[in-house]
Amino acid sequence: MAQSSVRIVSELHDEPHIEGRRVTVRRIRGLVEGAGKSAEEVATQLDLDVADVYGALEYYHSHPEEMAAAERRRAKREATARESGAASITELTREDDA
Repeated sequence: MAQSSVRIVSELHDEPHIEGRRVTVRRIRGLVEGAGKSAEEVATQLDLDVADVYGALEYYHSHPEEMAAAERRRAKREATARESGAASITELTREDDA
């Protein structure tokens, strides 16, 4: 089986992301599988190679425990921030529209 040339690291964001970029594996997965964008659209949007997008998707699906743990950490940070009175993205967007 061939190895991916895309390097996924966890030095920023405390979750897997493309080396040298701040683009997380979870974000790429959300754009492709959640928002229904093509790999080519996501690559263009984020200024990545299409191989980076596919590499991130491969990583996401090959490391389910690690990705689930990253999602739990993120959810915990968001809950802590909300409990401290931080506004959500939706609230901030509404404030901008007002």
